[in-house]
Amino acid sequence: MIDHDRLFKELLSTFFIEFLELFIPEIASTIAPNSIVFLQQEYFADLVEGEEKVIDLLVEVKQAGRDATFLVHMEAQASSQANFNRRMFHYFARLHQRHLKDIYPIVVFSFDQPYRAEPDAYQVEFPNLRVLEFRFRSIQLNRMNWRDFLDQPNPVAAALMSKMQIAPGDRPKVKAECLRLLATLRLDPARTRLISGFVDVYLRLNQQEEAMFQAELGKLEISEREDVMQIVTSWMEQGIEQGIEQGERSLILRLLTRKVGEISDTLRSQIEVLSIFQLEALGEALLDFREIADLDTWLREYQ
Repeated sequence: MIDHDRLFKELLSTFFIEFLELFIPEIASTIAPNSIVFLQQEYFADLVEGEEKVIDLLVEVKQAGRDATFLVHMEAQASSQANFNRRMFHYFARLHQRHLKDIYPIVVFSFDQPYRAEPDAYQVEFPNLRVLEFRFRSIQLNRMNWRDFLDQPNPVAAALMSKMQIAPGDRPKVKAECLRLLATLRLDPARTRLISGFVDVYLRLNQQEEAMFQAELGKLEISEREDVMQIVTSWMEQGIEQGIEQGERSLILRLLTRKVGEISDTLRSQIEVLSIFQLEALGEALLDFREIADLDTWLREYQ
């Protein structure tokens, strides 16, 4: 399963100002760059659905030349849900009550279907009185054409083209164009991996599409092709390393179960965060384990 929430939160928090520059430049141009503060996650009890909701991203910013700060509230919505506009109003009302600041609400709709425009307003009115008209900025990716973002020198464009309206036959071409654009940005390795990983998740190609992708790379200028291939090679190596580590972790868990019995969720979670070097050390140590207490002792001493 794809962890949409994590992927989008990581993208939007890392490239917050770039996102605003791409989609809401009239707001981005007024923000003082050194004023950006990411606030801690906020939790609200949803009395209608009977569960707890978490605000995706809440950022405090200041407009250049002004002392007062305001909040940017961003939600990444991976599925179409009835009454989501009402939930956004509830978020707004509770955030405004808690912080007593102006709030600019934004929703990024990232689902593939439906293609209809999602509501971006919530109203309460009577024949003789409009009590409430709440609006939020809607960024609905599946209603955007990826070709319109080809020449945008922006890392968010390089990532989100992969979630825009794409004809099935264009998937390999879009992946090549995402990586071509990314290569021109000359980001640091960590940010390059973030974007390339995002694109690879949402444009996972089958064997036939992979051949078309390679053909698209062949159409690039030599320098562009070399830069893109460097990115591709980097994520392949990272994937191999992660696969080796996950395979070793799985093997050690099976050996531990056979050696000392069923592993509790608490101990299993401690093993899940061990580095590859710690896993190798555990693989050697477990040969001497006789009971589950030996594993518990080793983890407390080694971590």
